[in-house]
Amino acid sequence: MSDNNVLLSVDHLVKHFPIMAGVFQRQVGVVHAVDGITFNIKKGETFGLVGESGCGKSTAGRTILQLYRPTAGSVVFSGENLAKLRGESLRRMRQRMQMIFQDPYASLNPRMTIREIVGEPLVVHDMMKSKEIEDRVNQLLDLVRLNPGFSSRYPHEFSGGQRQRIGIARALALNPDFLVCDEPISALDVSIQAQVINLLEELQEQLGLTYLFIAHDLSMVRHISTRVAVMYLGALMEMAPRDELYEHPLHPYSQALLSAVPVPDPFIEEKRQRIILEGDVPSPVNPPSGCRFRTRCPLAQKICAEQVPEWREVAPDHWVACHLV
Repeated sequence: MSDNNVLLSVDHLVKHFPIMAGVFQRQVGVVHAVDGITFNIKKGETFGLVGESGCGKSTAGRTILQLYRPTAGSVVFSGENLAKLRGESLRRMRQRMQMIFQDPYASLNPRMTIREIVGEPLVVHDMMKSKEIEDRVNQLLDLVRLNPGFSSRYPHEFSGGQRQRIGIARALALNPDFLVCDEPISALDVSIQAQVINLLEELQEQLGLTYLFIAHDLSMVRHISTRVAVMYLGALMEMAPRDELYEHPLHPYSQALLSAVPVPDPFIEEKRQRIILEGDVPSPVNPPSGCRFRTRCPLAQKICAEQVPEWREVAPDHWVACHLV
């Protein structure tokens, strides 16, 4: 996976959360939220990370940004291993990586004005004086298509779509290179989703941004992403360039996910065959042996229970973890 154009390289990243029980709060197990994922993101691209709810997508995004410290593995950003940075050196790196959160209602402080919210990163990192901050906040609000005259208002005075734009403006305050978009449209009305996606695409072109776009809406991911990785129960199942993955999915889980995406042509839709997965997603506390997906896979064989499938490249830039491919 070596490439000079790589901005972020994630190698065997693991994040386990301890489970405590009893009077003395002893550890009785771990939640395998992210279990050894490996991929890289090139400068200027949008890397889509998809999978059903609870598969570890958001945890992966937060662990990459070191909001959660990884249990094992490395996250190399611009040649620096973030997992080894502490204190001031990590703080300086944070200026170049920001996050757009999923819920625009929970991610903005209701007691702060928009000017204070968007200007807070500049205050925390001591980047500008108060007059400059005001000018920068107005510039950022203008950038995300909000009236700078609204900067003295509070979050409750805005709609969900406007709040998400405020969140985007805050994420852009420090001129970052890399943004983790953690399901930035899932809490919004469908009519507003397209506006926010178009805004993200325009900002990417204008400012040369690189995105990790986390979502479970597969059609939206196809629209915005350059490459897509499919995640299931803390592990990556498949990764490929967007059109390659959507037209030739190799992993049974990718095939099942894509069979559920509706097609606007009624003739094609009538002939398509839906793959219905049996059973529930296993618990991340006690994931299945071998392949994570084997308990629900229609093609599972004996080897799937005995060996963890190798993460391998089966075609140029098309990676898959399956014994049967």
